[in-house]
Amino acid sequence: MKKKGVVIFVANVVLYLMAKQNVALAKEEVELNDVASIYCEDKTISAKAKAIKVHRFRNDSSPRVVVSILKIIEQITKLCPGITVESIGETDIIIEKASMQHDKPSQKKGPMGVLKLIFVALICFFGSAFTIMAFHNDVGLPDVLSRIYELVIGTESDGFTAIEISYSIGLAAGIIIFYNHIGGKRLTSDPTPLEVEMRNYERDVNQAIVETADREKLEEDVD
Repeated sequence: MKKKGVVIFVANVVLYLMAKQNVALAKEEVELNDVASIYCEDKTISAKAKAIKVHRFRNDSSPRVVVSILKIIEQITKLCPGITVESIGETDIIIEKASMQHDKPSQKKGPMGVLKLIFVALICFFGSAFTIMAFHNDVGLPDVLSRIYELVIGTESDGFTAIEISYSIGLAAGIIIFYNHIGGKRLTSDPTPLEVEMRNYERDVNQAIVETADREKLEEDVD
């Protein structure tokens, strides 16, 4: 291995690069170490690769940028000619500029955080209640429960019998078991259905951002 300025000539050296899909940073100068995990047996090459400038946010630039892993590999090979780069992560990296004041614990516990929590809780409660009532009304569940009560007990139901109470308790228990969450505790270590859907949603959003960025580049090339 020879050094000539900042360029390192290497041979038979492999650098493993595992890029992240989405990164939010509260800094203007984005280095490779901020958006990817790097491993190389040669510590000098590893340190230089980690310090590579991936992107620089400016005041008039977009707060979100998509960087192709190919451009990063090109920068690494320019810095270290002859090196072999093995990419085992994402093919595109979404980098977002976050505010230094964003999501601070003091802000989350402030008056606005409490108001947001109450607002979301009310929407979830009344929205879920309306959805359940609308569904029960569509399928005629009160009539079904009344009919079952009459067949089993032999008397007419007044709408507030043991079968309605048992159904209400069972409905609440079923929701708690399905969502695997009660209060601030999990029932099991498995991710909740909401967490799974949120991960799927984030994956779809990231894919859409990457495809939009690719399309805009193609349109710029055509122009």
